[in-house]
Amino acid sequence: MNRFTHKTILVTGGSSGIGLAAARAFVAEGARVVITGRDTAALEQAKASLGAHAIAVANDAGSIAGAKALAATLAAHEVRLDAVFLNAGAARFAAFPEVDEALWDLIFNTNTKGPYFQVQALLPLLNPGASIVINGSINAHVGMPNTTVYAASKAAMISLAKTLSAELLPRGVRVNVLSPGPVSTPLYDKLGLDAAELEATAAQIQNQIPLGRFGTPEEIAATVLHLSSAESAFIVGTEIIADGGMSQL
Repeated sequence: MNRFTHKTILVTGGSSGIGLAAARAFVAEGARVVITGRDTAALEQAKASLGAHAIAVANDAGSIAGAKALAATLAAHEVRLDAVFLNAGAARFAAFPEVDEALWDLIFNTNTKGPYFQVQALLPLLNPGASIVINGSINAHVGMPNTTVYAASKAAMISLAKTLSAELLPRGVRVNVLSPGPVSTPLYDKLGLDAAELEATAAQIQNQIPLGRFGTPEEIAATVLHLSSAESAFIVGTEIIADGGMSQL
């Protein structure tokens, strides 16, 4: 299919994992894709893999200044957006007594404050009928130990999708959340755990998934495309959970 021919899509955190898988899927369906990330080398590598229809912009997803700078860069190149996938995020797991202000600020700046002000900065660039998809997490629902800060940051974004949907509907803009369960992405290498802890955590999580496996970035990307397309026009302010049944069964 070519659901996104002549459309421009922004994917934050588009240099790896779910973001890159979504960018590839958008390009495969005819879109021009703007990807962002902090790691310029990874960003350029991702851009090269996406081909001529990709634009890469180095950007700090946890910074209000970065949000404004990204919008200004797109406006300077006369870019108008048909969909935005707010995918960039940070995850660090820590027991509640060990959480400090630095960890709190890292998670909330990247997962909550940055995306909030990114949408605000992008408003003038959104075409009527545009779709915003927020990458949430089932951690907002399942009460997993050691995820107090991460889960709270994602719960805030799930709430934002509802209130922002109500506010942006007069502009013709829809906002929805896709909350993945455990997915095999580089994010799991950045949880702040050593190799043994990471392996034990992954095994423990997998045992809780009724399907018996982690999801793939491509499986999540497929739902991102659905929520970004006209075929989901009647879905507004909703959270779709893709977790292999982990939070449902």
